[in-house]
Amino acid sequence: MAVPKRKTSKQRRNKRRASSYRLNKTTVVECPNCHETKLPHRVCPSCGYYDGKEVVAMD
Repeated sequence: MAVPKRKTSKQRRNKRRASSYRLNKTTVVECPNCHETKLPHRVCPSCGYYDGKEVVAMD
């Protein structure tokens, strides 16, 4: 059976565990209609357009 040759240091152990505490970056795309940033596959909050059609009437 394989046995570790050296003790895993606290720093190495913590570096390995740190990846689970990281927040994932949110994906942001540019609205083709008004060029504001928005989440992908969602209606644009500034102009109300989705897939080239007005879905929500904005003032």
